[in-house]
Amino acid sequence: MQTNHSVQKNKGELLLGLLVFTLIISVMNATMFNIVLPNISKQFQISSSQASWIITGYMIVYAIGSVTYGKLTDRYSLKNLLTFGLLLFAIGSVTGLVASEYWMVIVGRVVQAAGASVIPAISMIVPVRYFTSERRGRALGTVAIGFSLGLAFGPIIAGVVSSTWNWRVLFVISLLSLLTLPMYRKYLDDEKGVSRKMDYIGGILLAGTIAILLLALTNGSVWLALGGILIFIFFVLRIRYTPNPFINPAIFRNKPFSFGLIITFVMIGIGFAFPFITPQLLSSVNHLSPVFIGIVMLPSSLMAALLGRQGGKLADDKGNRFLVFTAAALLIIGFLSLSSVVGMSPVFIAIFLIFGVLGQSFMQIAMSNTVSRTLSKENIGVGMGLFSMVTFIATATSTAVIGKILDLGTSTIRLNPIPQNSATFVYSNIFLTLPILIVAVAALYYVQFRRTGTMVKDEKMNSEPVT
Repeated sequence: MQTNHSVQKNKGELLLGLLVFTLIISVMNATMFNIVLPNISKQFQISSSQASWIITGYMIVYAIGSVTYGKLTDRYSLKNLLTFGLLLFAIGSVTGLVASEYWMVIVGRVVQAAGASVIPAISMIVPVRYFTSERRGRALGTVAIGFSLGLAFGPIIAGVVSSTWNWRVLFVISLLSLLTLPMYRKYLDDEKGVSRKMDYIGGILLAGTIAILLLALTNGSVWLALGGILIFIFFVLRIRYTPNPFINPAIFRNKPFSFGLIITFVMIGIGFAFPFITPQLLSSVNHLSPVFIGIVMLPSSLMAALLGRQGGKLADDKGNRFLVFTAAALLIIGFLSLSSVVGMSPVFIAIFLIFGVLGQSFMQIAMSNTVSRTLSKENIGVGMGLFSMVTFIATATSTAVIGKILDLGTSTIRLNPIPQNSATFVYSNIFLTLPILIVAVAALYYVQFRRTGTMVKDEKMNSEPVT
């Protein structure tokens, strides 16, 4: 007869497998449409900026949803939240599939994002609830496999679909997530937090802050940025003076948690430079098609997927600091190497990209594990929801900032003496500069988390999985 511990362990492993599959679909859905924007623009006879709302709208709702679902775990069970999210994801997919007008495609993508955003929120909470702190790193490493494989397959599948069939087929792929719903219903428990009155005004203010600031980033608008800051001030005042705030401000008085979010924002933003810059480099300098760009990027994502669980094991066995510094070293090697080989054969890009993407994956695991251990049990839902939101905003910020630098065009300044093609200087300079930030933020991590004693209390409160 199985013990409760072995049953709980088996349940956790099954849930991790389901999460990996669902994350692959979710991440692919977020990245596939980047490739087919020109096709959509041509079909509906719209400008590139209008077509970009397929990405921008999804990004805004996805960021808002990740923290909202985390907050809702205080009132509803993971089982019911995931059921609602996956069904909403499917409704959005069907809407996009049958869309006859462009506005219907936008509606489909927004509804998709409103449902799909439950997945990153739940993927951060399940390892915390179902695994002890000693095994949590491995669990988070397994979850990272889904992110890596989604990033690996998204561009390739989108390229094949757009050249062989119709871009609408991408919405059909998203429907595969429904296959996991019966298993989630079977293995997720019905536990939920203490039901409290929901602060809808605070939630709306937070959503407005995120939406307007992301729009400010994507459009480069100072006025939108000022508007977002103003709404954020109202949000801060709201959570400080309302009895049951949407986010309890006390969570930010937890210094390790707050510093963890800051470090996560910078490190994840830096790491996202690899999947963002590389396709543009390969397209503009090496003149590769979307399918071949996906093939060049495939080995790095597969390697990150294969070694994701090993990264989590390193965090469990040697500590999060060891994994953070390992990830930082890999990121630095990747950036310095790519800075030197830009413009050369795509084979070199594929080889050195492995270091960077693997470092990005390890950093995601290390920071999610670090942040989770700073939270008490009652703050896990909203805390990890905030973590998911911060990682997404970090990627949006990275995209906006690096995109503006690339928009300036070819640079005449060459920081690295190896590249000879002037068209590659701007890429080489970015790759060479980012390691400086990595060193600075890794030093901040060391100072803040050099003593594990700062996390002992919360770790004890949250070390046992749900039974």
